Amino acid sequence: MENHVTQISRDDLDDLRDAFNRIDVDNSGYVSDFELQELFREANFCLPGYKVREIVEIFIAGDTNKDEKISFDEFVSIYQELKSKELSETFRKTVRRRDGIRSFGGTSGNSSEGTQHSYSDEEKVAFVNWINKALAKDTDCQHLLPMNPDDESLFTSVRDGILLCKMINHSQPDTIDERVINTKKHATFKMTENLVLALNSASAIGCTVVSIDAHDLMAGKPHLVLGLLWQIIKVGLFADIEIGKNEGLIGLMTDKENLDELMSLSPEELLLRWVNRHLRNAGTDTISNFSEDIKDSRAYFHLLEQISLQEEQEYKLRVKIDMSGLSVRDLDQRAELMLQQAARLDCRQFVSPHDVTSGNSKLNIAFVANLYNMHHGVQKEINGGNSIGTIHVEPETNEEKTFRNWMNSLGVSPHVNHLYWDLCDGLIIMQLYEKVNVPVNWKKVNNPPYPVLGANMKKLENCNYAVKLGRDEARFSLVGIGGENLNEGSRMHTLALVWQLMRRYTMSVLPDAGQGGDKVEDQVILNWVNNTLSQKRKDTQISSFKDKLISTSLPVIDLIDAIAPGTVKWDMVKRAQKGVLKEADKLNNAKYAISLARKIGARVYVQPEDLVKVNPKMVLTLFASLMGHGLNKAKR
Repeated sequence: MENHVTQISRDDLDDLRDAFNRIDVDNSGYVSDFELQELFREANFCLPGYKVREIVEIFIAGDTNKDEKISFDEFVSIYQELKSKELSETFRKTVRRRDGIRSFGGTSGNSSEGTQHSYSDEEKVAFVNWINKALAKDTDCQHLLPMNPDDESLFTSVRDGILLCKMINHSQPDTIDERVINTKKHATFKMTENLVLALNSASAIGCTVVSIDAHDLMAGKPHLVLGLLWQIIKVGLFADIEIGKNEGLIGLMTDKENLDELMSLSPEELLLRWVNRHLRNAGTDTISNFSEDIKDSRAYFHLLEQISLQEEQEYKLRVKIDMSGLSVRDLDQRAELMLQQAARLDCRQFVSPHDVTSGNSKLNIAFVANLYNMHHGVQKEINGGNSIGTIHVEPETNEEKTFRNWMNSLGVSPHVNHLYWDLCDGLIIMQLYEKVNVPVNWKKVNNPPYPVLGANMKKLENCNYAVKLGRDEARFSLVGIGGENLNEGSRMHTLALVWQLMRRYTMSVLPDAGQGGDKVEDQVILNWVNNTLSQKRKDTQISSFKDKLISTSLPVIDLIDAIAPGTVKWDMVKRAQKGVLKEADKLNNAKYAISLARKIGARVYVQPEDLVKVNPKMVLTLFASLMGHGLNKAKR
């Protein structure tokens, strides 16, 4: 250690200790490449994926004892290498302590002595207020609400898992069948079941939960609780900021771009365009971000006024926005006056005056997203007088949504908002290869920013490499698929590759899958399902993953009962009457079955409609996940 420290000042060493503790998000006393990438995300620092990978490569090289973990000593050594590179300043900017951050000691038994972690007090207050409002009328949460935003009650309120399950359903309705939530007894075992259900359901809607387990949440670790809640809340806020769900957004397309380019925009980018459309209508300057440019509240005052004017035109109802606050010189006072006007539109959420004047990007994006969602009438104006109003966009299919959520749950970067356009440069596919143990030579990959001239050629080269890896290393069946198909966003070809990636990932949970993930054939899974059902004297064996009996979900429910006896509440299960099961009853069974699977610990991404319609691909992933869980449980 001495030879590492002598070249670094005491102040720098203290900064490094603070940085290390902020990266060590799981209280282990070590850091990993995943935790490093999580830090950059949480720091709201827009760092290209290739830059993160460069730093990760230095981390791996600095793993002197090759234990796949980085200790503080190794971290100091790595910093010395970073210090001589351009990356150093980028790194220091990211790990530097920010305003509004609270520190707390490690609570895990694995924590290194003196470990400190940090969380944003502003985020805690914002999330508490949002949850209090969202779940105010939920009788199952009355023992928890309202929470006090000024104390630590949020971190204890997640212990029994009920609040998390309810917030997931608030963001994505019907994700969890609430008949499965343990709402009565608060024994540790029952609370753990709820937390496992919440984590697996959060994963199914695209949240990254790989560094969190039920014990972390029961312990109320603030940084992990806030990180998970932000992901869940963001899913709900951004759910309708998507062109497939709201074709009115097509009107935000500029004269110089086509629909494909507009479709590739993230929800944050669409929100920025939506705000700027209103600012142009108000005859005032536009903004380019939700941090520096909104600190003076000017944009927000004009946005609120434009929304009010539009709703007067649409509904003959108007809340007259008082614009006098713009003349107030004190920015904190001005922000408070602006938020009072937002309250008149029932949209005072997520930000305090200080969050506005300090330019808290995360909370300001949440504020604007909620404003957008609360006032749907403003969307109709976007298409007004626009010649492109006849354009129709196909909504996202269930299968596309499942694939996208699966990718995002694995923590790929950047976030996948549109399955085809976000994969057209090959970078997400490369990351997915690594998730299924297919080695990627990143030196062969073109990373952004791409040159103005020849940008698409760089992306095409990536896609060609992705196809080559699929054929030569992963041994996928990619007949008739070329890099140009992925680069052009071809649905058929992209889905063919993505399905094989997801299948490989799903098979990797099975004990005998091996490194390649292909050793387990479909018939092996089918045989295991039927043998397990037979051993428990169930009469719901299936002939294939296309068997129509699967549409009732009874084989799935029986299998769960065989794996985890006592889990199923049989009075909740619908049976056929006179040989026929109604479609509504099939859907209820499917919702119940999927939530039960997640509750017992199987990470499944399938949707209820996949069971009712018997989608053999998704059915296979469900049974494979249950098989993996069953076999692992039998070993314990």
